[in-house]
Amino acid sequence: MTTALARGAAAMMTTLALATAAPALADSGEPLYNLVDAAAQRLQTADPVAANKWLTGGPITDPARVKVVLDAVSKDAESRGVATPYATDAFTNQISATEGIEYARFAGWKFDPVSAPTTAPDLSASRSIIDGLNHQMVEQMSVQWPLLNSPGCRPALDAAKNVVADQRQFDDLYRTALDVATRSYCPAG
Repeated sequence: MTTALARGAAAMMTTLALATAAPALADSGEPLYNLVDAAAQRLQTADPVAANKWLTGGPITDPARVKVVLDAVSKDAESRGVATPYATDAFTNQISATEGIEYARFAGWKFDPVSAPTTAPDLSASRSIIDGLNHQMVEQMSVQWPLLNSPGCRPALDAAKNVVADQRQFDDLYRTALDVATRSYCPAG
């Protein structure tokens, strides 16, 4: 890959960072669509975050940040009538999925250093997007709480994941990450 291509890849990452806050192409009739789409948008922050960590030498895992996020979503969940353990499990899975994408990006850049980013958005910008998406996700968990705890959850979740993954043109890595991020959404089935 030439230097021009590497710069193009970095520019694409910056564009992706800005695009992650955008909703998918079209809302669907799937009841869990908004929750799953927010989770997907949150996954899409992994690329600009990984680029920042690559360039700054920051670690992929950040236990202090994880604690801040889990404390905030637990408090938000409790205020909205969502069980705190449910929210903690869901966001622990979300964080694991995001870290998985970051590890995959690091591996790719180690194998092909020329493809590594040369610029990245500031980490605080990505974290601001993440915090907003976390709030949206907890809000949607509250709105969909009866469905999330019903036998109808699994088919509704699968349908929403398919629509969102197709609309966002997720590759295999992102589809797997979406499965991991949402795996505890349906505790009843």
